[in-house]
Amino acid sequence: MSFDYDLFVIGGGSGGVRAARVAAGDTGAKVALAEEDRYGGTCVIRGCVPKKLMVFASEYADMVEDAKSYGWSIAPGRFDWTAFRGKLEAELDRLEGIYRNLLKNAGVESFDQRARLVDPHTVELADGSRKTARHILLATGGRPVKPDMPGAELGITSNDIFHLPELPKSILIVGGGYIASEFAGILNGLGVAVTQFYRGAQILRGFDNEARGLVSEEMRQRGIDLHLGTNILEMARDGDGIRVKATNGTERLFDQVMFATGRAPNADDMGLEALGVERGRKGEVVVDEYSQTAVPSIHAIGDVTDRVNLTPVAIREGMAFVETVFKGNPTPVDHELIPTAIFTQPEMGTVGLSEEDAAEQEPIEVYSTSFKPMQQSFAGRADRVLMKLVVSKATRKVLGCHIVAPGAGEMIQLAGVAVKMGATKEDFDRTVAVHPTMSEEIVTMKAPVRSA
Repeated sequence: MSFDYDLFVIGGGSGGVRAARVAAGDTGAKVALAEEDRYGGTCVIRGCVPKKLMVFASEYADMVEDAKSYGWSIAPGRFDWTAFRGKLEAELDRLEGIYRNLLKNAGVESFDQRARLVDPHTVELADGSRKTARHILLATGGRPVKPDMPGAELGITSNDIFHLPELPKSILIVGGGYIASEFAGILNGLGVAVTQFYRGAQILRGFDNEARGLVSEEMRQRGIDLHLGTNILEMARDGDGIRVKATNGTERLFDQVMFATGRAPNADDMGLEALGVERGRKGEVVVDEYSQTAVPSIHAIGDVTDRVNLTPVAIREGMAFVETVFKGNPTPVDHELIPTAIFTQPEMGTVGLSEEDAAEQEPIEVYSTSFKPMQQSFAGRADRVLMKLVVSKATRKVLGCHIVAPGAGEMIQLAGVAVKMGATKEDFDRTVAVHPTMSEEIVTMKAPVRSA
């Protein structure tokens, strides 16, 4: 049977674009890609990239204050959201253009419209045309969802935050994951009065308890009004604001309410169920270790599979798919020991197991230190940082590394190499410290603070 294409990719985010261009460029496959929104996906257009630029913007107020302590005569200025947003949008336009050119230069045919599946080898585009392909790759990502509650339509999500005409004077952020906690720090740094509600006992569920506890404490020190064990009962419009009734008995007025209470895979109304493609409890596309669905010609990568929802992971999954399907080199996706950073303020970097998860598996030793870093301490700040290693008693391997500090994301990338290689605590000990740095503490902790 002949097909229009060797591969048809649905979704123009980081994972889909990488798979499409590598399949076309490296193997000569005839490839097409359909994207109904902007190229670059969540990460480039409404996630990692604009968020990190907002993190940078939000940190300058502290820098100005700290500079005074170092002898600089600098007066605090006023943050201009309109000027920043204009430059941000121009940067996102530039990056989207790069993604489009990567596809074009690799010979990938692009369709700027929605696509759904008709049969295991056929997709139908929004204009009614149909295209056939030997292989179909779903890379449609995910989307933020609002809770089912009275007045939820009055709130915004992380998708909307970049497009506000002006910054609110006050905002309530609902949620305790990394998106909620990152934007709490960002908006607080930009001068917005930030309140954060989270229904759980501590933010950043699933991360190391000691690390997330310090992040929570530091967020409060920086002026974020964080309420744990708290949720919204109802919301209603009140003049130009939103009146919120909370489970803690309070009733307050906010200029904006942002929900960061979860994300859902973009797999609805794509014709998957009729073809026998299995969907999981959250609506995710179920795949095996080679990203193949129950239908052999259909694969899926990235957030739509709800495995590890990180951009570099989606890219790795896309590369493994090409190796397996187009290069004849079956390559399972490696989801073990993935380093990651949470761009809260302070940042958290983590790789491997938390102390709690490691202790459930085997006897461990914990090496941990928390201190005031030199730069902030000199400026009169009370900020604290954390360096932590979780070590197997039996093998001496470092099972987890957790850092809470400015630049933790940069540090954990390098620590991640050592942990991935199976470094032991003694390997860390043998490494000479770089002095004076915060990260030198990672290789100078000699005695465990506790065992479990």
